[in-house]
This record gives sequence, C-alpha cells and structure tokens, in this order.
Amino acid sequence: MNFANYQNEIYLHGLEGRVPPFTTDATALGASARDHLDAGAFGYVAGSAGSGATHRANREAFDRHRLVPRMLTDATDRDLRTTVLGTPMPAPVVLAPVGVQSIVHREGELATARAAASLGLTMTLSTASSYTTEQVAEASGPGSPRWFQLYWPNDDDVCASLLDRARRAGFTTLVVTLDTWTLAWRPRDLDQSYLPFIRGVGTAIPFSDPAFRAGLAKPPEEDLDAAVLRWVPMFTGTDKSWSRLPFLRRHWDGPIVLKGIQHPDDARRAAEAGIDGIVVSNHGGRQVDGAVASLDALPGIARAVERTGSGMEILFDSGIRTGSDVLKALALGARAVLVGRPFAYGLAHGGEDGVRHVLRGLLADLDLTLGLSGHRSPAELTPDDLWHRP
Repeated sequence: MNFANYQNEIYLHGLEGRVPPFTTDATALGASARDHLDAGAFGYVAGSAGSGATHRANREAFDRHRLVPRMLTDATDRDLRTTVLGTPMPAPVVLAPVGVQSIVHREGELATARAAASLGLTMTLSTASSYTTEQVAEASGPGSPRWFQLYWPNDDDVCASLLDRARRAGFTTLVVTLDTWTLAWRPRDLDQSYLPFIRGVGTAIPFSDPAFRAGLAKPPEEDLDAAVLRWVPMFTGTDKSWSRLPFLRRHWDGPIVLKGIQHPDDARRAAEAGIDGIVVSNHGGRQVDGAVASLDALPGIARAVERTGSGMEILFDSGIRTGSDVLKALALGARAVLVGRPFAYGLAHGGEDGVRHVLRGLLADLDLTLGLSGHRSPAELTPDDLWHRP
C-alpha cells in the first residue's frame, strides 16, 4: 500500500476548496481535541501521573534522537509490510489499548474498530472497553486483525472467562498490562473527581461476563452500585507475581505479550518464562511520575533480549506522535509501535472518520519519512541511522 498517497489526496482536494477535517499536525491534536471534549474526558485522556514529568520525558527522548538521512539509496518504492507475533501488518503500527472510548465519542471502540479494519491495522481492545468483546469484534468485521488487552482480574474464573470470550471472538494475541494494577496519583482526574469506572462506564466487558455476573445478586442493569463494588477490588489493588504467568498460558493458546516493561532484567525474566513478546512502555506517563522515558529504556532492553536468544519480539509505546517517532523506535530495536492518544484525539474530532484521518496521516508521514531518510523498508533501520544528543 502506498500510504504516502494520502498527501496527494489532500492536495488534490485543495483544488476543490476542500481542506482536511482537522489538523494534520499530530503534535497539535491534543490542543485541538480539547474543544470537542468536556473537561473530565479531556483530562482523563491527556492527563499523566503526578507532575507529568514522565510524559514530558517521553517526548524529550524523541527529540534527543535524530534521524541521519542518506542519499541516492533508490528509495522511490517502499514496502512497510511486516509480521508481528504471527499477525501480518501493512505497516509496523498497532492501535494501543485505549479504554473508556465512549467518553470521547459515543461510538467509542466500535468506531475505532471500523477505522482500523478499513486500513488493515491491528486494534488492541482494552478490558476497560465501553462495548463488549463481541460487539467490537463484529464492528471489526470478519478477518480483521485484532488483539485483546487484559487488565488481570483477581478472580481466576472471571479471568478465564474473559480470555475464552476473546479467543472465541477472533482475538489472536493477548497483551497483558502489568503497570496499572492500581491507579497512579493523577491530578487532572482527582481535581475533578473524575473516574468513569465508578459510574459503570468502561466496564462493558466484565459486566457482560457470565462469570462476573454469577457473583452478583442482581445483574448490573438492575443494581449498578453493587456491580461497581464487585468490580473495583477485582480489577485494582493487587499486584501479580512472575509465578502467576503459567495461569495465562493455560488459558490462552496464542501469543502472550507483557506490556509495561522498562528494565532489562524484567525483559530477561519474560524471555525465560517463554513469553512471546513485550511492550516497552511507561503507559504514556500515566503511572509512575519521574520514570525513565520508554525510548531511553528501549536500547538496553533490546540488547538484553538479543542476548537471551529467545526470539521474543519487542514492541514499543509511549510518546509516538509522528512518522519519525516510529522510525526512531524501530531503529532502536522495536519490531512495531503502538499508538494511543493520537487516534483517541481523532475519535474526539470525528468518530470513525476522525480515527481514520489520524491513522492515514501517521502512515503517510511514516512512509514519506522512511523514503526521505534513505530507506525502502523498516527492516533496514538500525541504531546507526540515528544521532543521539546526550
């Protein structure tokens, strides 16, 4: 697919007096989306832990790494295709698991699923979805690639049921988020006393689950408060241990990915445990204030994984905004990246069409920047293609 053609499409529309529905500047999407969201919803999506230092560090790390373009490399024709954890992809870009999308747009995850499917991109559905696993799978359509993200509940029967439903709905890869077993101190949300889950928003998957509902005297539709009181201690407040990983393998026969890895030793432990992939991520700065930038953590983790000889695949998120960001992460050892806030801002602007506009822009930027930096394929990128400012 020639993703760069989106640029030509936009310019040709200009001959008819048509301009893009909203900005093509990925770094300006957040400010633009603020006008489309109430304060609580915007703060929830845009906010970070504590002082926001980790969020800022993510972006500063990208600024410290610079691409070094090469000339006369015959990069006219490019091929962005790759395969990650057995999933063929038109480009090394995956939609990150963003929860509670209905606070951004009423169609939430359904709109995102349709937009991703129209581009052949893999969507990762969050456990904290506003719609059920089955509804999102139906919106994606048959044959569309989709992964399932797990917030690991403390009830094994509920966990097993969630995983069974995801597999039956056609989700192929399990992404287990490790860094959000309890919520960080998030001032934007706290200042507005804003938490969607305690209002029963973002709980569609557990509230529709037969194992979860079996523990209630009345269904959530009849007693929302009781359902929320069962949900809160089941999905928050308890950190798991490495010894619990075999449980997931018993209940999931596809690839398993651990999301939230920031230390080389944790990457090594994941490889030793037979995990198929990791996501180098600090949750976009939403969990640990003052933590290392994910891009700064990536090279050491990549070296550690290579030494294990495990073949464990490395993905990356936290701070991805532009095509050059994607290239930098790939050059430092990631096989693909996950993008989150940008498509959520697109959702706020225009639902399915807004998500598609943001994703097409990112892919066009990636395609063009890949060629202009002197490469025909993401697989050609290495750390030597970057200049690093200490």
